[in-house]
Amino acid sequence: MSKSTSSGPSQRQLRVGEQVRHALADLLQRGEVRDDLIETTVISVSEVRMSPDLKIATAFVAPLGAREDARVIEALNRNARFIRGRMSPALRQMKYMPEVRFRLDTSYDNMAKIDDLLRSPEVARDLDSDKEDKE
Repeated sequence: MSKSTSSGPSQRQLRVGEQVRHALADLLQRGEVRDDLIETTVISVSEVRMSPDLKIATAFVAPLGAREDARVIEALNRNARFIRGRMSPALRQMKYMPEVRFRLDTSYDNMAKIDDLLRSPEVARDLDSDKEDKE
C-alpha cells in the first residue's frame, strides 16, 4: 500500500480518534473520575487527534460553564493515567492503549469572534457597498 502525500491524518487516525472520543465522553458522562472539579463540570469532548503511531491521543475539550478552564484541563491531565485505564475496556481492540493528553478547545471562541466580526456595522456596510457596485 502506498503512502499518501497529504499532510492530514489518515483514515485510521480519524477512525481511532473518534472511537477514543466516544470512550472518553462516556467515561466523563458516567462520572467515574473522582476529582471534585471534574465531577462538578460538564465537559464536552469535541475532538481527539491521534498521533501517526496511535500511541498518543490529544483530546480537545471544552468545560461548559466553568470559569477556570485551565484548572479543569490541569485536573484532566492529572487524572490522565486513571482515565486511560478506565477507557481500556471500551477500546480493547487496540494493540496499545494511547496516552491521553488534554488541551482546551478554543474553536468555539474563534467561531464566536468570527460571527461577531461578520455582524459588525463595518462589515455590513462593506457588504452593502459591494451589492451596490454589482447593480
